[in-house]
Amino acid sequence: MRQNTMHPIPKNEFTDIKKMYAIVSGKGGVGKSLVTSLLAVGLRREGFEVGILDADITGPSIPKMFGVSGAKIDSDSKAIYPVRTHNDIKVMSMNLLLSKEDAPVIWRGPLIAKTIEQFWTEVGWGVLDYLFVDMPPGTGDVALTVFQSLPIDGIIIVTSPQDLVSLIVKKAYNMAKQMDIPIIGIVENMSYVICPHCGKEFDIFGKSKLEDVAEQLDLRILGRIPIDSELTKLCDEGEIEKARNLYLDSCIGVLKRDVVEG
Repeated sequence: MRQNTMHPIPKNEFTDIKKMYAIVSGKGGVGKSLVTSLLAVGLRREGFEVGILDADITGPSIPKMFGVSGAKIDSDSKAIYPVRTHNDIKVMSMNLLLSKEDAPVIWRGPLIAKTIEQFWTEVGWGVLDYLFVDMPPGTGDVALTVFQSLPIDGIIIVTSPQDLVSLIVKKAYNMAKQMDIPIIGIVENMSYVICPHCGKEFDIFGKSKLEDVAEQLDLRILGRIPIDSELTKLCDEGEIEKARNLYLDSCIGVLKRDVVEG
């Protein structure tokens, strides 16, 4: 795991993680949580030990996608322990600490940032090959705190094929560069839709600018996720681990090499 030289905070004594990746975007609604979940599911299927730290405190969706909303969190005098999904992915989210799933979290930035830090210092993650941090949208003070405090090995930028993609990606790109955090690559969500009758792909948001942005910023394209009604249904029903097509084979391959090759 990369050593953070800025303002590192100590991990819990029951935490031993090989690689930690943050899933980021310049704005909300592009599918960070979906990408986070698909990567976790894919690597777990490969036999790796995987966890998800849901850092999107005010809009947590990871527990619902995995069907663990309302799950009981265990703790003792030494640590809080993440819940486990059906396929044994470890999850910690603000949503698991709320009395009601739909209760709002109306907090200011510093308190949100402190909560994320506690998910690192007080949660006993155990031995993991990968911990994915599902970041809040944007590049504000919460993201700054995470990048300064946690030993992030790299970020994956998630975007969508709308007109402002270049500006949005550049915000996340510039923040990572300023914080000296490696950028693993970029994933485009809602990239296209497949006709259920003829199988033809349609760019319903217009021609993707992903190649242009990737070339301009020298970023690796890690995958494109279409609008998939079956995948949407599985997320809504808390059964994302049953997804047949994860669409992120290239990204999963890159992350596997990071762990296998050290």
